[in-house]
Amino acid sequence: MSKEISKTALITGASSGIGRETAVKLAGEGYNVSITARNNTELEVTRKRISENENKCLILPLDLSIEENIEQCINKTIDTFSRLDVLVNAAGIIGSGSVETTELSDWDYMMDINLRSVFYLMSCAVLHLKKTKGTIINVSSVTGLRAFPNILSYCVSKAGVDQLTRCAALELAPDSIRVNAINPGVMVTNLHKRSGMDEKKYKEFLEHSTSTHPLGRVGKPEEAAELIAFLASEKAGWITGTTISIDGGRAQTCAR
Repeated sequence: MSKEISKTALITGASSGIGRETAVKLAGEGYNVSITARNNTELEVTRKRISENENKCLILPLDLSIEENIEQCINKTIDTFSRLDVLVNAAGIIGSGSVETTELSDWDYMMDINLRSVFYLMSCAVLHLKKTKGTIINVSSVTGLRAFPNILSYCVSKAGVDQLTRCAALELAPDSIRVNAINPGVMVTNLHKRSGMDEKKYKEFLEHSTSTHPLGRVGKPEEAAELIAFLASEKAGWITGTTISIDGGRAQTCAR
């Protein structure tokens, strides 16, 4: 994409992992980027990487479990850049728990961050995406496609993201708004560390994951960012309503 094209992308969860790499990738392709997450310090790290590309970057340190913050996120993006072309919902949390052990408050918080905020961001963005015939890319998970034990609410939230993606794609197609999702396997991000894994357990988890992914390794957030950038581009202009696995074959395996 030409550097002169002033399209705008809003990326949530941009303080680390897939969200950060997507922001850097889209900025490198000429987008103005609006980035949001709860951690302002880490958002500044993302902005420093983006500033090398000489395009504008708006930082929005917000908690997306609060609906007023979601409205503010969209409004400030439009106030700053006057348009919205791409919405990337990459913010998310993970937590352990089964049917027996998951507390209702933990269930509600998981749904608030992983599903409710995605829905409301999409809802608030639609008016602006209609004007640009824009696109939405949701970051789901292999757990949206397959069941895994002891991460019940996470699996359900991601399955919800997948169905939200498909339903919205049908509803918004008449307005030429495309809606897709990606379903990553295990990638090297801070997601599991933020859920409580210490360095030792996380290292063991990554080592074990090389055996559960048929290609024999875990993924890199840069790989997810490449796929998101493709889905945002005109090259994917006839793709909508898809959930695309990027998981080293993990979704094709039996539980182990």
